Amino acid sequence: MTRIKLVVSDVDGTLVTKDKTLTDAAKSAVRRLRDAGVDFTIVSSRPAIGMGFLIEPLDITLPVGAFNGSSIIDPSLKPIEQHLIQVDVTRRSLDVLKQFGVDIWLFTNEKWLTRNPDGAYVGHEKLAIRHDPTIVPDFAPYIAAACKIVGSSPDPALLQRCEAAMQRAVGNEATAVRSQSYYLDVTPPGCDKGTFVQAMAKRLTISTDAVATIGDMQNDLAMFRTSGLSIAMGNATDDVKKMATRVTSSNEEEGFAGAVEMVLRNNEVG
Repeated sequence: MTRIKLVVSDVDGTLVTKDKTLTDAAKSAVRRLRDAGVDFTIVSSRPAIGMGFLIEPLDITLPVGAFNGSSIIDPSLKPIEQHLIQVDVTRRSLDVLKQFGVDIWLFTNEKWLTRNPDGAYVGHEKLAIRHDPTIVPDFAPYIAAACKIVGSSPDPALLQRCEAAMQRAVGNEATAVRSQSYYLDVTPPGCDKGTFVQAMAKRLTISTDAVATIGDMQNDLAMFRTSGLSIAMGNATDDVKKMATRVTSSNEEEGFAGAVEMVLRNNEVG
């Protein structure tokens, strides 16, 4: 196995616990990586405004990936590279979500917009990204600035069907994939967590074989396929685990720290 020089981690379901806590063990694990000469950064379906609270405690100096990697931002949250969903694709996506009756959110680089302040996962998202939504009567004034559209539902089977319908509706004009069992993300085409890994490898002038990735959901598979070492969380679904090189424990059982230990052992052996 190639010596790992960079670790790229997902956030929710991976780096943080269910209650969105960054544990002392996780912070210590990142310090151990740095002490061993391994760089670290994060990529997430989160908006840029939901990444800031992780930068300082993890001492992240590399760019991080927001919106499933379709936006790359510096540690001060300023965009380095940003892609938007085309207006007609945004409208099409909103129509599909309406048809399935799921709660709809639209994210710009600066705002989280919703028409329903009482949606099932609004409180959960507020806790996760540490920002309040902007309540709007209509998404129309914002569709030209859409970085991500989210359909949220407490019905995983419904959202899975919605995902399939969305993929048919947008084709290769957007990426539609669930980031959680209750969130379906629509993001700009040609950008995903895999392209973020490629961008970071290029920035550091290393091979993608020297990158380890850690994640738990379908939207993490793109970076699993791109990296030399991929580690699925114990809370991941079986189909995600099958695509990973290795499996660690869950995010409630310090699985992130366990994944880092796997990376360090890999480098010792290598």
